[in-house]
Amino acid sequence: MKICIVTHRIKTGDGQGRVNYEVALEAIRRGYQLTLLASEVCPELAKHSLVNWVEIPVHKYPTEFLRNFIFAQKSGKWLRQHRHQFDIIKVNGAITQGATDINAVHFVHSSWGKSPVHISREHKNLYGLYQWLYTAINSYWEKRAFRQTKVVIAVSNKVAQELVDIGVDHDKIHVIPNGVDLTEFFPGVVNRQQLGLPTNVNLAMFAGDIRISRKNLDTVLHALVKVPNLHLAVVGETQNSPYPQKVEKLKLTDRVHFLGYRRDMPKIHQASDFFVFPSRYEPFGLVVIEAMACGLPVITATTTGAADLITPACGIVLPECDDVDALADALKLLNSDRNLRQQMGKVARTIAEEHSWVSMAQTYINLFEELMKNEKHSSHPYLSPSSRFITLPVSSTSSN
Repeated sequence: MKICIVTHRIKTGDGQGRVNYEVALEAIRRGYQLTLLASEVCPELAKHSLVNWVEIPVHKYPTEFLRNFIFAQKSGKWLRQHRHQFDIIKVNGAITQGATDINAVHFVHSSWGKSPVHISREHKNLYGLYQWLYTAINSYWEKRAFRQTKVVIAVSNKVAQELVDIGVDHDKIHVIPNGVDLTEFFPGVVNRQQLGLPTNVNLAMFAGDIRISRKNLDTVLHALVKVPNLHLAVVGETQNSPYPQKVEKLKLTDRVHFLGYRRDMPKIHQASDFFVFPSRYEPFGLVVIEAMACGLPVITATTTGAADLITPACGIVLPECDDVDALADALKLLNSDRNLRQQMGKVARTIAEEHSWVSMAQTYINLFEELMKNEKHSSHPYLSPSSRFITLPVSSTSSN
């Protein structure tokens, strides 16, 4: 099988880029020929004998919108000339122009544009206008891209529903959640003092972009006020963030520990007792499954796609992400019961082990192979009904 993957980056350390990296590795393991149409590819893939990297340089353009537009034009032109050479073309969203076979969707711009925490609603200035235009144009392009592909992969049930809401045929959609590196993220014990964290206290952890309200640190802080003996480690860039000042206003300075942007996330997970992440809009949320892999119970909300993976045995899924009282009750429960945290943490790790990057990549390539099989032996271009959907555990909401 000859596969072409079209994406901006194929590398670790990048959510969408990591998915494509793992899919490429699995294709190589099975001996398939790969063409990578990308701006950036990690060296071990770029130099592999089964890989042909067609570079599309866009770094010189000043904005993300321009870079994406130029990439879509150049990659689309190349595909029109070379489409006949490939059995499968895999893309992400509205990344290129023209018909494709597999479109893996990590983010639905049409849904993001309707979110009450969209950047344009928080920034009534030129930056907000740029973000509104960026989302609106991508919303138009993505709908066209989804019509022109045979199979659409959603990274969560949340994304799958968003796709249905904008008119994508239900029968075209498959759910394949993102994976986790089980050798990088695992349960362990670290010295909190070396991380600048307090000892002999219960420590919750939050991670995300704290320069915007989308990740919902403000609700976490207001809930924390109601749990007086709990500390919180916050990972995220503090420059231009309103939250250090908010912590002072709420008189939480002694209990909230801002760690800034970090590359040692596994250690911070290992230093924590549980993870809290009630994001207001999150198509998936790699931080959730990474916390689970480290053996941490998770408190999240239905607005986070990775809530698909949470059962009452390993965490708490809140029906409303902004419900301060419900979040405070969940924090109190995990803060007060060490045995419960340990039991939940073990289950969380077990669930994470079912969603390794390798397992995810195998599911992708299996899908490619089945699509090819159906193309060769049937006039129907899609997959058999029995294999359309990957069923995930239904999240239950509980605070006790």
